[in-house]
Amino acid sequence: MLSRNLIQRTISGAIFAATIVSSILVSPWTFLGVFLIISSLAIREFYHVINQPGRINVMVGPAIVANCILFLVFFAKHFIDFIPFNLMPIYGLFIILVLIAELFRHCHRPLHNWAYFFLGQAMVSLPFALLSNILYFNGNWTPNLLLAVFVIIWVNDSFAYLIGSTFGKHRLFERISPKKSWEGFIGGAFASMVVAYVFSLFETDLAWWQWFIFSALVVVFGTFGDLMESLMKRSVGVKDSGRLIPGHGGLLDRFDSMLLAVPVIYLYLQLF
Repeated sequence: MLSRNLIQRTISGAIFAATIVSSILVSPWTFLGVFLIISSLAIREFYHVINQPGRINVMVGPAIVANCILFLVFFAKHFIDFIPFNLMPIYGLFIILVLIAELFRHCHRPLHNWAYFFLGQAMVSLPFALLSNILYFNGNWTPNLLLAVFVIIWVNDSFAYLIGSTFGKHRLFERISPKKSWEGFIGGAFASMVVAYVFSLFETDLAWWQWFIFSALVVVFGTFGDLMESLMKRSVGVKDSGRLIPGHGGLLDRFDSMLLAVPVIYLYLQLF
């Protein structure tokens, strides 16, 4: 019989995947609504993990507001007819106000608060904001490209786990993630290449060989993103970033692979 935890994990995972896929495919506005909420919850989780009484005390509310402004800045530039001015100065001004606010808080380590505030914006908020640029590759709405990023990540994670748990003997990065193996990494990468080939059959913005590079970048840098989040959690002594998704942990646990994969894919697409 299937365990209760496995059933819970499967159902919550299916709902999560359906939400992401539908938000990307239905319209830009569903994407905006869903990912604006997800990015806000993810940055909240980040600071919940990072903040430590007496040592680090980043202002979570302003950090969430900054996250939302940055996300809207990247999204709005694709709707210049509706918003005829650049929103980036608003984000910059808000960041300045956050820095100034630290002067009035009387915290013991204000430099730490500034540093971790910027780390959250760079490590979490920026990758989520860059999703809009992939969704509007070359100025056109191209949901298949963004969908491919998530599907390749999910396929890679699934096959890396299945093959690694069955055949894994050689540890990939034992100091940070003892369960990851080279066998799992290779298995996940191969399955991801198959997915990339399938996408190349009906999405012609990239040639088949460009899709293979696309997949390889997602796999490699997605793995590094996963390891980065694992290192962060080990550094502060937590197992999961949150409990929002039953059986899966928090949102950062589900989006850790995209934290590096998305910026790299964005840069890769700029080459073409």
